[in-house]
Amino acid sequence: MSAAYKPVGWNRTKLVYDAVLLMAVTLYILLYLHLAPHLSQAVEAVDTPILRMRAFGSLAFLMLTVVLAIGPLARLDRRFLPVLYNRRHFGVMTAAVASTHAMFVLDWYFSFSPTPRLTALVTSNTSFGSLVGFPFELFGIFALLILLILAATSHDFWLSFLSPPLWKGLHMGLYGAYAAVVLHVVLGSVLDGRAPVMAMVVGSGLALLTALHLLAGRREKLIDEAGSPRDGETGWVDLGAWAAIPEGRAVVGVLPHGERVAVFRFKNHLSAMSNVCAHQNGPLGEGKVVGGVATCPWHGFQYRLEDGCAPPPYRERVRKYRVALSGSRVLVDPVALPLGTRIEPLAIPDAPAGDGQSAPKMRSDA
Repeated sequence: MSAAYKPVGWNRTKLVYDAVLLMAVTLYILLYLHLAPHLSQAVEAVDTPILRMRAFGSLAFLMLTVVLAIGPLARLDRRFLPVLYNRRHFGVMTAAVASTHAMFVLDWYFSFSPTPRLTALVTSNTSFGSLVGFPFELFGIFALLILLILAATSHDFWLSFLSPPLWKGLHMGLYGAYAAVVLHVVLGSVLDGRAPVMAMVVGSGLALLTALHLLAGRREKLIDEAGSPRDGETGWVDLGAWAAIPEGRAVVGVLPHGERVAVFRFKNHLSAMSNVCAHQNGPLGEGKVVGGVATCPWHGFQYRLEDGCAPPPYRERVRKYRVALSGSRVLVDPVALPLGTRIEPLAIPDAPAGDGQSAPKMRSDA
């Protein structure tokens, strides 16, 4: 990420990511249009415009399912982290696909309506008293509005302007969009028995997401509940032997009040700071030291080891903690220092010299 905001800060990784995503979208639409009529007599009987809207509608549901699955998958298996880093690009593409579906619906069903198309869409079905035939269109509109809002606020300017907690809370609305899409599909085509395949897809997607979130939540809960042991004399948190911390990496522990702390080892010095990145609450301790600064694995935001401040011209800061050694054990004071407090990294006595090599400092736009 540059010091100034740019519309999109593409790099090679993001270009490849977006190119693969776009090719996958194109391939799905083409396969649906050509294969779906041969796999189902019900689909074969529909007109081409309806087939197109179903292609984009089903793809939007599948993409939204994948977007919500990326988070727990990355918690359960680190191999999914590269997909997580650019998840916002995935979300914007999902909003574009859903918008295309809505455009086809309006063009096919309401092009010749005497009233404005959006007005006709909202007022044409008022069967609120019946489950079968319920105005499922309203759920689709609600979901699309959420996706468009999240796409419009996906840039880092809005994250900074709204503050990370508020921005994160706003983007949790994605779960509301998913619930609305499920209701939109179920009430629109599943209940009347016209789309048994879509019923299976929706049920499987919902079951998969539920299972992944339960598994990831259980994993994180067990870590927090186990906590980290405390030293009997000082009351500080014991994060284990310093030799278990790889050079340039960190070990993550849980403080008594539940917050996680990361202890980085760099050139055989130890530094403790909050595990929560100030950018998007990413797991800072799962990153590494790049160019002498702790680097978040999600989007490359960096913090100096001595004071937890991002190098100029950036202004992000994370809390620092005092660290000490008791023999070979790493102890961390559970009380955080004021933001910006400078405390020199703790030297490890008699530790073998590290190579001290590092790559140039770099950030990536989200």
